[in-house]
Amino acid sequence: MLININLCLSDIDQNKIFLSKNGKKYLSICVTDRKEPDQYGNDLTVYINQTKEEREAKQPRKFIGTAKNLKKTALTEKSDLPF
Repeated sequence: MLININLCLSDIDQNKIFLSKNGKKYLSICVTDRKEPDQYGNDLTVYINQTKEEREAKQPRKFIGTAKNLKKTALTEKSDLPF
């Protein structure tokens, strides 16, 4: 599977970035299917992972980007061919 993801780095809460044992910084994200592709063909949405406490408090997810499943898009485009 090949997925292109566009993230808005300006919208990332710096408190969500964590330092790993290897000394590198990470951000946990969640990618979900969209009900319908947007006007650009993006069929996935990217959010920052929530903590258990945030989920239990029913806090809204923080949207940070969109993505497109290129393999899925290619299969859809092929199926539109008349032959």
